[in-house]
Amino acid sequence: MAELTLTPNLDRPDDFYAELIAAHDGLSEDESAAFNARLILILANQIGNTQVISAALRAATKPDR
Repeated sequence: MAELTLTPNLDRPDDFYAELIAAHDGLSEDESAAFNARLILILANQIGNTQVISAALRAATKPDR
């Protein structure tokens, strides 16, 4: 099984968060959901490893992780 990084790993997490929130500015709830779906698919493609993506899906279902 591929290794999933669950510890903080962003070089500038606050900047990323601000950019993510700004990307949603002015979007309706449906547009925001569609944006999130597109972003997830783009990032999954960037990861390119189905085992890692599957591990991330499992981790996301566990709120304590």
